[in-house]
Amino acid sequence: MKIVNSFLILVTVTVLVSCGLSNDRGELTGVPGRSVWFHPQPFGTIYVPTGSFHIGQDEQDILSSQLAPNKQISIVGFYMDDTEITNNEYRQFVYHVVDSIARETMGETYWIEQENGDHYINYDERLDMEDPAAIETLNDMFYAESERHYKVKQLDVRKLKYRYEWVDLVAAAKAPRKGYDANRADFIRKAGEKANDDSGVEIYPDTLVWVRDFTYSFNEPMTRMYFWHPKYDNYPVVGVNWRQATAFCNWRTMHMNSYYGKIDEPIVEPFRLPTEYEWEYAARGGRDGNMYPWGSPYIRNSKGCFLANFKPGRGDYPADGGFYPIHVGTYFPNDFGLYDMAGNVAEWTRTAYQNSTNFFSDDMNSDYEYEAQATKAENPNGDAETLKRKVIRGGSWKDIGHFINVATRTYEYQDSAKSFVGFRCVMSFMGRSIKDKN
Repeated sequence: MKIVNSFLILVTVTVLVSCGLSNDRGELTGVPGRSVWFHPQPFGTIYVPTGSFHIGQDEQDILSSQLAPNKQISIVGFYMDDTEITNNEYRQFVYHVVDSIARETMGETYWIEQENGDHYINYDERLDMEDPAAIETLNDMFYAESERHYKVKQLDVRKLKYRYEWVDLVAAAKAPRKGYDANRADFIRKAGEKANDDSGVEIYPDTLVWVRDFTYSFNEPMTRMYFWHPKYDNYPVVGVNWRQATAFCNWRTMHMNSYYGKIDEPIVEPFRLPTEYEWEYAARGGRDGNMYPWGSPYIRNSKGCFLANFKPGRGDYPADGGFYPIHVGTYFPNDFGLYDMAGNVAEWTRTAYQNSTNFFSDDMNSDYEYEAQATKAENPNGDAETLKRKVIRGGSWKDIGHFINVATRTYEYQDSAKSFVGFRCVMSFMGRSIKDKN
């Protein structure tokens, strides 16, 4: 009888514990079983610690433009790519899109069906490209016979579109609502070439920028070779507009979080483009008031050598060791360990361009975000063309010295691609976010 009673007591205790009645003695102890988590540092990134600095011009504003007035702001820590995204890194994104479209086109063999009828691509299933039926199915991915050069069968890059969606938190925060009655679907945005459609973003770089950007200039070899040839693998990708750079950040996030999901680890913050003030803070390398990433007010070192790839003098392009963009990381990094924060290629930021942003932006993680939708040319009620301007920073291989100053602000339109604009990604740091990263 005692044995039976003991067994019943044991069962009762087990049931009570499994129902959450543990031995916390009625105290608030938090949910048990939560593991300690440390923020993983993404490969190829540098930690930029939390800090404050003075944004804006560090030399006399001769033209009284007031485009970059001084102001002290604080920036929370983040990880940033130590170099600009290279051709080979961006090509990994292109290959993923090609593979995804192929699997989607080939149908249920490469799908994993969900209970609600939706599906996602099964990457664990081997893609059989030797199957004649598969080859026939994928013919639509290639240029038609009439568009082939010397009858070479090549992928039709116009069909390489990346589709994704996100929640517009800013719109959700500003929406008038009563309690939690707001419909979450109202704030889900889809990536498209126009206003919130699901057409996706064409992600192949515009290789014709080398010809289009310069009149009466012979740059056809760069159009033919720059993106795909192995010689240029570690050169910064160009010909990518703001939407394409943003799409790359989304893919990179999904790629990383998919891995963490497979090993049952928590996901991380999304990759994204830096705000223009994160970019300036990182470019200064912890030196407040410096004109260039290396700290000196001069563009040459003590031996007379140029310290960045830009346009010296009145057009002596090769004087600094580069003519076009050059291999990333060729010049010395700044004090944070970041390369090419001046010259080589200018870089997209997430920030919308306004002349007066420095005046009205907050002094905590300053930013001004606005993604223009359909313009008035496409829709009478659409946005003005000027709202498509996005800040670019850092200057490029074709710019004079003024543009490689860390404080110089300029812009390009979000749907434009240039031979002198690239990008790098950042990821917000989760935690205390100071120099010791505890």
